[in-house]
Amino acid sequence: MKPRGATELQQELLEKFVDKNLLDKFQICTSIPGKVPLDPSKVNILWQKNSWDQPNLQSFFRDKDRHHEYDWYVFNSHWCYEKFRYFFQIPEDRSIVIKNGAHHFPKRKIYKKGDPIKIMHHCTPWRGLNVLLLAMQLVQSKNVTLDVYSSNEVYGKEFADKANKDTEALLGQAKQLPNVNYIGYKPNEYILEHMTDYDLFVYPSIFEETFCASALEALSAGLHVITTNFGALPETCAEWPVYVNYTKNLELLAASIAGAIDISAEYLHTDIIQKHLDEQQKYYKNFYSWDKKAMEWENFLKGALRVKQ
Repeated sequence: MKPRGATELQQELLEKFVDKNLLDKFQICTSIPGKVPLDPSKVNILWQKNSWDQPNLQSFFRDKDRHHEYDWYVFNSHWCYEKFRYFFQIPEDRSIVIKNGAHHFPKRKIYKKGDPIKIMHHCTPWRGLNVLLLAMQLVQSKNVTLDVYSSNEVYGKEFADKANKDTEALLGQAKQLPNVNYIGYKPNEYILEHMTDYDLFVYPSIFEETFCASALEALSAGLHVITTNFGALPETCAEWPVYVNYTKNLELLAASIAGAIDISAEYLHTDIIQKHLDEQQKYYKNFYSWDKKAMEWENFLKGALRVKQ
């Protein structure tokens, strides 16, 4: 099984929505310099989605003499761009921000008072699942359950074989908690199809996301989101979620997440929140649909060709 994390999924969507004849004039490498060889006959782009502090990026970006190897750098958020600009003095005149996009805007689930509240979580295990499982042990509402799709398989079999040992105990805990159902890996198509079975997407992120496609998908589907204000999450999620202040004190963070879940169980049915979720879904369709992202990409690529000539 090949990796199909956010980077691979967004590349699939780029190739689906953007004119192929135009794309063929470019060599696009994602995140890790040199992962795709440079092509002197094309315009070379590094589409940067990894965080600035990842070890496999340091040798390239700390060597300013190598920055000219790529004609352009595309960043998936302003937060990501600012980090590379600040730490590596990346060339501003050859950098641009084009955010990730969504393509699934289903008819959202309308929550009614008294219905069971179902939480979805499908981010990789090391990004905050430990906090969420602790939070579920502190949640007081008996009406709330969590389905966990979190796994290492999203990054492919080779990665999973190495990482599974480190997350075995954590995933084992998810299988044992009474208000948690461990489902495990499902492909993105399944996740999107079943997202409207859920009411909440809860992601107590302890990982500095440079964007967070999982949150984007949940917001686009009209789920109520509870997350931390860490990394680029406030940029991706704007004013729509409940933000819990990030802290390295994970027990405190879990208690805060549990409190946010319990409070949401009390207000989720209200007219003001239901209207909020309607407007949320409209917002993401207006600003993040791949129809719009394709236009942004095509405008950028055409401009990059003119500069190259």
